[in-house]
Amino acid sequence: MTTLLRAAAIGVAVISLTAQLTVPATATPGKLKWGDCPPDSGAFQQTTCATLKVPLDYARPSGQQITLTISKVGDLTAPRVLLTNPGGPGVPGIGMEQGIRVSLPQKLYDQYAVLSFDPRGVGDSTPVNCGDFGKLDKHPTAPYRPANAQQEQRRVQQAKQVAEQCGRKAKDLLPYITTENAARDLDRIRIALGRDKIDYLGYSYGTKLGAMYATVFPQHTGRMILNSVVDPLTSTYRQSFAQNAGFQTRAQAMFQWIATRDKTYHLGKTAKAVQASWQKVRSDAAKKPFGARAGINEVDDTLVGVLYSDGLWSSLADAVVQLRKGHPDDLLALVDQYGLGSVDPGLLAYSCTDPGWPHSWTRAHLDTTVSDRRAPLVAWGNTWFTAPCVFWPTGPVRQTRIGSAKVPPILLIQPRYDAATPLLGAQRMQAVLAGSRMLVKNDGNHAAYLTEQNDCVNSRAEKYLLTGALPANTTCPAST
Repeated sequence: MTTLLRAAAIGVAVISLTAQLTVPATATPGKLKWGDCPPDSGAFQQTTCATLKVPLDYARPSGQQITLTISKVGDLTAPRVLLTNPGGPGVPGIGMEQGIRVSLPQKLYDQYAVLSFDPRGVGDSTPVNCGDFGKLDKHPTAPYRPANAQQEQRRVQQAKQVAEQCGRKAKDLLPYITTENAARDLDRIRIALGRDKIDYLGYSYGTKLGAMYATVFPQHTGRMILNSVVDPLTSTYRQSFAQNAGFQTRAQAMFQWIATRDKTYHLGKTAKAVQASWQKVRSDAAKKPFGARAGINEVDDTLVGVLYSDGLWSSLADAVVQLRKGHPDDLLALVDQYGLGSVDPGLLAYSCTDPGWPHSWTRAHLDTTVSDRRAPLVAWGNTWFTAPCVFWPTGPVRQTRIGSAKVPPILLIQPRYDAATPLLGAQRMQAVLAGSRMLVKNDGNHAAYLTEQNDCVNSRAEKYLLTGALPANTTCPAST
């Protein structure tokens, strides 16, 4: 299924430039040697990279070391440094730095060098390598909602296979792929940069990473913006069910939006009628996959991807219109972008080390069955995506609880109707980060700061990054 938290990357500006193609120079702690970025890393022209050794286990700082790959755009003699993370968990950060910097208003552009990095376990940092899952990644895949116990057990066995294979091939790394260790890696980057404090911009899961850093290293936390905020008090397992309800509500909002434009799309004059049109697409895909790759699952995952931003709704509506005329290419283009999910070892490694996962499939089955009654468009797909965590070989890892009176105030930016990271989670984050302020914008566009026009949000965030002065809690209009 489409990675729900990972799709924060959808909202990050990406500029199409040519990557440089040589391996980065290495660095010793406290000193970074900048060079070209790894091939296929996602780095753009004018971006340089460096590597940094960090402890695999921070309880044994002189023990085994792993490698972080860091990317930079701009001059480190700039007054400030902005470290960024696109979310996930498990999303590589290299390539994000350029998109963020070119999106900054001129005053901030002149003040900041912008950095990103591939977190431990991911991409060009020491990766979690679970081997080949080619047979499981083939599309179209079997329907998410099992029609009988045999279909469900086949999926359960696949989840067990993923967990077992990761345990066998990455057992030495898995226990240390945690949010807290990634936050400690951030501080090693700060030290290597020679900075007393770092500023930070995190999206989606990146908000959890930033809040963890601020909790563990409050004295080194500079100006921090968290956009589309993860609930700090709810387990990753329980968050997935909150997402289900959020995406079902967003889908109904999109169906209503299309219905009000029936003269354009002719897909139905009511939300119920538009949903029936969408169900026809799903049933057709189940009978005969479009382009031999887009079955019912791929179509469902594409819907989830489109729901991250209002700006994508017209693309899906247009694609359904063309499909009705016998032209599937527009829908297939969306499927290729949002619907061809695969096993993601990095995301699983971070997610499965969190406490709260059930120890038997029976619990997950019951919870999903209940969720499916209220969120039939997404519930089973979301469960299968992280089902290996029920069988994960290393178990949960105790981590520092986010929040402390010592944490400096932070700026939160939260869409009111965000499905991947619901508003309640942002409110809880604000409650545990004393003195923090929140800008709530009246739309559902996930992780979209700097990629959309919203003067209410952008002007306040710009002033905060320039001066350190937090705005008042504010409700902002929807972005244009």
